[in-house]
Amino acid sequence: MSGLTPARAAHFAALTLGHLGRLWPYKLDHVMAGPEDVLPPATLHPIFHGSYDWHSCVHGWWQVMRLLRRVPDLPQAAEIRRRADEMLVADKVAGELAYLARPAAAGFERPYGWAWLLALHDELAQHEAQHSADALAPLARAFAERFKAHLPKLTYPIRVGTHGNSGFALILAHRWAVTHDPGLAALIAARAVDWFGADRGCQAWEPGGDEFLSPALTEAHLMRAILAPADFQPWFDAFLPDIPATLLTPAFVSDRSDGKIAHLDGLNLSRAWCWRRIADALPDDHRAVAVAREAAERHLAAALPHLGDDYMGEHWLASFALLALDWD
Repeated sequence: MSGLTPARAAHFAALTLGHLGRLWPYKLDHVMAGPEDVLPPATLHPIFHGSYDWHSCVHGWWQVMRLLRRVPDLPQAAEIRRRADEMLVADKVAGELAYLARPAAAGFERPYGWAWLLALHDELAQHEAQHSADALAPLARAFAERFKAHLPKLTYPIRVGTHGNSGFALILAHRWAVTHDPGLAALIAARAVDWFGADRGCQAWEPGGDEFLSPALTEAHLMRAILAPADFQPWFDAFLPDIPATLLTPAFVSDRSDGKIAHLDGLNLSRAWCWRRIADALPDDHRAVAVAREAAERHLAAALPHLGDDYMGEHWLASFALLALDWD
């Protein structure tokens, strides 16, 4: 079950290429200040106007570009390159920046979309050809500056299991910042310690009925990323002295055509991602390692067969499957 195989990579790419340019349906995160702002998604967002919503389009691009790098002989490789050369270009990035500069867009996609845009740029920067990364860099910098302005005034972390979750966004943003903005990386580490460093005895009353993230496990994953291994183990032992069964049991998804209930497939995938990374950060003989790895496999088995069952999941789940299977 556990790895990214060529067959899985091709399946993920086929699913995502099917919606990256799909215009409808589309859910806007858009404040209209007047009738002049009543515009179609492709006008508002020259690049990220597919995949049902802006952030799903962003991480759809992250997914296909990562697959292109990790599996170079992917059957869809030529198609991905062609689309990237058409879409990830400076003039279209300028259009995305223009939208971001609107006064009404100050909170646009905060923090989930911000973080995924940084993840996309980080992925593009690892490709041999740098033109797409260079084109996207101004947009990445704009979101990095938004993180720098927002994090110092966010007094309390957001612990929900949906788009507002602070831990998930900072995992992705921190990875980008380590390479591209050490000052932001230091700020993220400091805020994570401020918010989560003293957390003890997590009860993990989850999942909620529309969650695609585990508040408990995303927090632990973030602390794994910012703490030294010698510091992470005692933090984890105090945070989860006894691992609740709720964190080990895959969520049941009753209706995959319901966009909110379909989030639970994403919860299973993101938990698998978190459990794998947490296990990798602990000593092999730690009490949680085997439990975590077994839980990751159970969660993957529950979700992977359902990535394309309905468009409510199809437009985003393959990205979370790739997180779970291929986050180095």
